[in-house]
Amino acid sequence: MSIEVILALLIAFAISVLLSPFVIPFLRKLKIGNTEREEGVQSHLKKAGTPTMGGLIILISVLITSLLFVGRYPRIIPILFLTLGFGIIGFLDDYLKVVLRRSDGLLPKQKFLLQVVVTTVFVVYILVVDPDCLVMLLPFTHGMYFDCKWITVPLVYFVVLGTVNGVNFTDGLDGLATGVTTMVAVFFTVVAIGTHAEIEPITAAVTGALLGFLMFNSHPAKVFMGDTGSLALGGFVAGTAYVLQIPILIPVFGLIYLIEVLSVIIQVTYFKKTGGKRFFKMAPIHHHFELCGWSETQIVALFTVVTALLCLICLYGL
Repeated sequence: MSIEVILALLIAFAISVLLSPFVIPFLRKLKIGNTEREEGVQSHLKKAGTPTMGGLIILISVLITSLLFVGRYPRIIPILFLTLGFGIIGFLDDYLKVVLRRSDGLLPKQKFLLQVVVTTVFVVYILVVDPDCLVMLLPFTHGMYFDCKWITVPLVYFVVLGTVNGVNFTDGLDGLATGVTTMVAVFFTVVAIGTHAEIEPITAAVTGALLGFLMFNSHPAKVFMGDTGSLALGGFVAGTAYVLQIPILIPVFGLIYLIEVLSVIIQVTYFKKTGGKRFFKMAPIHHHFELCGWSETQIVALFTVVTALLCLICLYGL
């Protein structure tokens, strides 16, 4: 393991831990608090008012750390762009909701258009600068690759937008998105080191930033990441998977993200088709487990451990 990996992790962790005691009271002072739905999980009502937009802590930690290494590791640029791009979209959405009190935040069309724009810039960049990112490694094939641009280019939009929104739906319990994505970031770091991908500083930085943030985001959370953090992490996951040439593995190591999205799609579709009946007690699926009697810490532990095991399977496949 190179010294840069350790340094990036420690620097991002330190920034995250040192920033939190200043940012959290600042957010509370501005009354940038979380709101909970009356019809939601009743135990969550006590969380109302907890500062949100804590994803700023993660973004700042990752940005500062990455800038220290970007000169020697230019391949982190597209990942950093996608992380910041989606983080800014999340920030705008959070700002409209919790600061300007516009309940819906960005309109769905506005959010989708912004996400498409950010993804398009990412696609153009890798096509011009690093087209090998679109060549996908096929797992369990001993080094076979799939390269068909007319399929892979449109696929980027589906993968990026799907992953981003999957991470967004996962952010619903104290430490859930943080814990799950920490496992994914560690997995990315191991793969980057093993394949000499030269992106280790940003994967290690995200790991460190999340570990620092988890100290304040674990149950009972003192701060939530909001869309600022969850959309940024989705961009990080999708961007890193492409630079590592393993987007085909996202449904495996990111199975939790996928299940969260599917649970919402199934719930909404079933609700409409049956005239008001629900397939799950509540969606996303982590709320279903809550209403079945599971505690937040049990669900977070289960989803995090499952992700860690899936990452090990992916490592074996590579």
